[in-house]
Amino acid sequence: MNVLYIALPIAIAMGATALFACIRCIRSGQFDDLETPAVRMLLDDEDSVRRD
Repeated sequence: MNVLYIALPIAIAMGATALFACIRCIRSGQFDDLETPAVRMLLDDEDSVRRD
């Protein structure tokens, strides 16, 4: 039972930290464009130099 006095505050602190990090990422716009990174590898680079 004594371990709950240690484990419960640690679990709550870890959950609060994860929630804070998630909210911060959402507000900074990291989840705005989810489609472009998936197809970025298929697009050609315009400034690349072709070697023959």
